[in-house]
Amino acid sequence: MSDHTHSPVAPTAAPEPPYYAVVFTSLRTGDDADGYGRTAEHLSRLVREIPGFLGEDFAHTPGGLAISVAYFRDLDGIERWRRHPEHLAAKRRGRERWYERYAIHIARVEHAHAFTRQ
Repeated sequence: MSDHTHSPVAPTAAPEPPYYAVVFTSLRTGDDADGYGRTAEHLSRLVREIPGFLGEDFAHTPGGLAISVAYFRDLDGIERWRRHPEHLAAKRRGRERWYERYAIHIARVEHAHAFTRQ
């Protein structure tokens, strides 16, 4: 999804269940050419326009493993994002250049809670 260089370091608030989590884990090729950062930031802004989008979390390790979790109210929102033309184009470019491998998991969240230190 995105590298979130512009986002604050904080988890997304836990919405009221049920909702869906799309977990995208990836290992990059190291090829940052051809606009990966710009594309990631653009997609991060674009997904916010999808009806039912609730938020996203992102983390990466020094070794290159990245995990992005996008939260959606329903499966229809996930499907709209999956079929979005700009998202489809970015996925094609990702397979061609940016990703060594990736996996996507979609799960229904039945329970969620959060904690914030005051």
